[in-house]
Amino acid sequence: MTSPNDTPVLAAGCVLWRRSPSAGTLEVCLVHRPKYDDWSHPKGKLDPGEDPLAGALREVAEETGHSAVPGAELSTVTYMADGRPKQVRYWAAEATAGSFTPTKEVDRILWLPPAAARTRLTRFSDRELLDELTDEPPTTAHPT
Repeated sequence: MTSPNDTPVLAAGCVLWRRSPSAGTLEVCLVHRPKYDDWSHPKGKLDPGEDPLAGALREVAEETGHSAVPGAELSTVTYMADGRPKQVRYWAAEATAGSFTPTKEVDRILWLPPAAARTRLTRFSDRELLDELTDEPPTTAHPT
């Protein structure tokens, strides 16, 4: 018999990227969560019945202030959080319009080149997601 603690918490997020406004090189957005004092990709729990991709894009907007155009689905990451398994589906997504406003949940964001982002990320699994993005460099998802 399974207990409620065996049921995974479902979440979704994005490895959010853009082309640097000044140099045109790839940059990745990382969010800082003061509650955990960590750096990660924007992500969060899905609302009941919410489509995972829609939830990923909602979380990007809530945490970074940016809208995004989704690209390829990346790996799903599973880990323990508060005694329960947490399953997070990820997509590569290109940032479009928007601006960041600090909140209690996310107090800072950084746009970094992939190598700098890789060293800043707290979780090893987040580094692997970044590697997936850079192994197949993203293309512009919309016309410029």
